[in-house]
Amino acid sequence: MATKNATVRSFATSVDIPADSRKKINRILNQHLADSFDLMSQVKQAHWNVKGSDFWQLHKLFDEVAARAAEWVDEFAERVTALGGYATGTVRMATAASALPEFPTDITDSMDYVRAVAERLAAFTNSAREAIDQTDKLGDADTADLFTEVSRCADKYLYFLEAHLQG
Repeated sequence: MATKNATVRSFATSVDIPADSRKKINRILNQHLADSFDLMSQVKQAHWNVKGSDFWQLHKLFDEVAARAAEWVDEFAERVTALGGYATGTVRMATAASALPEFPTDITDSMDYVRAVAERLAAFTNSAREAIDQTDKLGDADTADLFTEVSRCADKYLYFLEAHLQG
């Protein structure tokens, strides 16, 4: 309940985007803040638990993806606050709000780990791509640009993951 109230909390700003638009943009940003935080933790789960002959390369790849997701967490949170909003960025807030499916705990094969991470990254990057149009229509080219940057980077990592599955 407290998280729901926090997502509509706002502060004075000189940013010239209308307050109603900023409120909608901040909801979109906070959703992606939750999703990227959840993505980061799920990819770390894969990083810690992957096994097999391709362990080292996947361990490193998963760690790199998780590090980028951590950067996205920070970018989304700081954009919310730059727009006069309140960033809802605790682990519990992210868990409650994330749109990503839970990471499977019954997998053991390295390619199942790759598949699980790829599925979550695809959901995340596709959602970010939708947010480009949404925030652009709300008059915020800067946030649309942030989502463009995030989706372009996430797409690259999705390509790296899917390449493992296409062999």
